[in-house]
Order: sequence, then C-alpha cells, then structure tokens
Amino acid sequence: MTAQILSICMFATTFIFLLFGFPVAFTLAGTAILFALTASFFDFLSPDFLALIPSKIFGTMTNELLVAVPLFIFMGLILEKSKIAEELLEATASLFGKFKGGLGFTVIIVGALLAASTGIVGATVVTMGLLTLPTMLKWGYDKKLASGLICASGTLGQIIPPSIVLILLSDALQGAYSQSQLLQGKIPSNPISTIDLFAGAILPGILLVIFYCLWQLIMIYLKPQSSPALINRGKKYSIKKTLSIIFLPIILIILVLGSILMGVATPTEAASFGAVGAIVLSFIKKNFSSKVLSESILDTTKISSMIFLILIGAKIFSLVFIGLEGREILTSFINQIPGGIIGAMLFVMILIFVLGFFLDFIQIVFTIIPIVGPILLQMDINPLWFGIMIAVNLQTSFLTPPFGFALFYFRGIAPISIKTIDIYKGVLPFVIIQIIVLLLIAAFPEIALWLPEKLY
Repeated sequence: MTAQILSICMFATTFIFLLFGFPVAFTLAGTAILFALTASFFDFLSPDFLALIPSKIFGTMTNELLVAVPLFIFMGLILEKSKIAEELLEATASLFGKFKGGLGFTVIIVGALLAASTGIVGATVVTMGLLTLPTMLKWGYDKKLASGLICASGTLGQIIPPSIVLILLSDALQGAYSQSQLLQGKIPSNPISTIDLFAGAILPGILLVIFYCLWQLIMIYLKPQSSPALINRGKKYSIKKTLSIIFLPIILIILVLGSILMGVATPTEAASFGAVGAIVLSFIKKNFSSKVLSESILDTTKISSMIFLILIGAKIFSLVFIGLEGREILTSFINQIPGGIIGAMLFVMILIFVLGFFLDFIQIVFTIIPIVGPILLQMDINPLWFGIMIAVNLQTSFLTPPFGFALFYFRGIAPISIKTIDIYKGVLPFVIIQIIVLLLIAAFPEIALWLPEKLY
C-alpha cells in the first residue's frame, strides 16, 4: 500500500459513489476526508494536512469573481419568471413563422439570445420546449428535428457569454495556471481572465449558431415536409410591438456583455447591473410582481448553494488527491501518451467528453481541471485556447446520448408521442456539428484567440 495507490482508490471510490446517485458535494468532500484519515493512519499523510482545508475554503469565500455567479443566475431567472423570455420567443416566431422552417430558425435565434441573458441550460431548454414544441408538433414539424433544435439551442448557454460555465472555468484555469508556474519554479501570473474567456467564446458561439442554421436549411432542402411554415401563427404582434419586445432584452445583453468586453466593468459589476436591469425591464413590461421576485431569489439561493457546495467539496478533494501524490501518477501517465502535446490534449478532451455523460459541468470544472490543468499547461498550451476547447467540449457532452443533461431536461417536458429514441436521433446531427466546431478550434486556434488579441 502506497500513497499513490490510495489516490487511485480515492478517485475510483468517488466515481462509484457518484454513479449511485449520492450528493456530489458531500461525496467529494466525504471521500477525500475518509482517505486522508486512512492515509494518516498509514503515515502517508500528516494528520495536520487537513488543517489546510479552512484556508482553501476561505480563499473561495474571498474570491470576488464568484459573486457574479448568483447575480447572473438571478438575472436569468427574473427574465424567465417575468415571462420576458416567453414574449421574446413568441414575438420572434411571429416574424419568421410564416416562412418554411421559420420556427426552427426562431428556436436557434432565441436560444442564442437567452444564452446571452440567462446562461442557464436547463431553464432555456425547458422554456423553449414548453413554448415551441406544441406548436412545432401541431404544424407537422419532424419530431426528431424539433427535439434536436430545442436541445441544441438550449445548450448555447454553455458557450455564449455571459456564461456561468465560463466564469467558473476561468476561476479554475487561473488556479491551474498558477500551479503550473509554481511546478516549473516560475513566479505565478494570471494570463487569462474571465474577460478573455468571454471574448474568446464569442466567435465559437456564433459559429455554432451559423452551423445550426445551416443544418436547418439543409433539412428544408432535403425534407421540406419536416419544417413547414405556420399558417396561423397564434398571437399577432405589430411590427412596433415586436421590435419593442425584441429590442429591450438585446439592449440589456449589449450593455452587460459590452461593459465587460470593453473593460468598463468587471464581470461582477456587470452582473450586478444586469440583475438590476432585468428587474427594470420587467417593470417596463409590467410583468414584475413580488411573487416573481421571491421565486427568483429562492431559486437563485438554491442553485448558488448547490454550485458553491460542490466547489468546496471539489477543493477538499483536489487538495487530498494532490497530497496523496495523485498528480504525480497522472503526470507520468500523460507524459507517456504517444503524440506529445497533441496526444495529451486528445486524451484530456476525450476524458472530459466521457465524464460529461455522467457528471455535471460544475463537477468536471472543479474536480478535473485543477488536477489535469497544471499538467497540460506546463506543456506551453495556451490557457485561453485550452479553456475554450473545454467549454465547447462540455457543451457537446450536454447533448450526447444517453446521459446528456439537456436530453433529460427535454424528456421531462416532451409528450409521450416523442419517444426517447426520437430525441437521441434528433440531437445526433448537432453533436456532429459540435465535434466539427471543436476540431476547427483545435486546427485553427485563432477562432478562439483572434478577438481577445484584437480587444486587448
């Protein structure tokens, strides 16, 4: 029995507990503490090692960047619960619905807009599914195409800023880069910020939206009956009313995202402005009420608590894993992979992709990145490009059958007439699109790096 064997056992035990459905935060922390005590019993680890845990947690508590997470969540929930997102979808459908495939394009466009305003995948998939799926089925849209469009467009919140994924990922990458510098005997610096990651994600996000629209065009050409026009489009909106519904949320998105990219405000300050702006917008729309506010606050508290509990559990897990020399095993293994940097990067991308079948993005970001990140970043991999590759990869795993989280969200609101196999077949073309975009970013890093270089 050695410390390194214990680290492998700890990782395997944690994964088994997660597969059995135990709470993630408590599984990560509990397993780590259990193995730390076991290691101290065998004199592999000092009993005082666990005294480092409070300092790790305190470092998380004093991280101002993470304050942006509950604020952006609150902003998205206000827009959802005040029915602004619903109005946006209906108004856009009134513009495009009369064209063949118009409702499909509406789902993609509104998915991108909701991604830029909420950043919450589950909320976007459920909202668009409830509002557009009955209409799409009523007018004869192919069940597989409708399922794929809604699920794929709903996951754009993973990559289009201001994304919760990108905020959490930037924090994890900063820590991983600092660790990689220390391991090389260099003075740590922070070459990547949340602003860099936001700027780097814009072009890949736009590229995905364009490819989604191209697939819709292909389906219109190959199977015209799969995407009919809407004869009776439901609610009638005047041009003035339609523009007012669409214009105001877009202005809010531009102000929030623009202030971050232009360096006028930090992500936390912009998130504060966005939260207040969402409330003001709901007042203007006359959709605001005490019920909307209380439900948004309560749901924000629940989601934020879940995220930060997982973060604390993952901090404890990675601390013990490193203490048991688990990183040395992983470093040795990655260095022996054929192909050098390319082989190592391919291995980590496949690992994240597979783990995405079983784990949420929060668990992957907080558990895997602090462990493998420092190893890869020692190989002179650009941390910004690395971060965008991870973000697109995580988005792909949200769609991949049979365990993609977006598929579970959609299955929960889809009627019985849509079989699970229809959902799987519907998302497969979009999974292929995601992989193509991932390969394009791998082959042409400028897709992720060009805009940050021009802006900063």
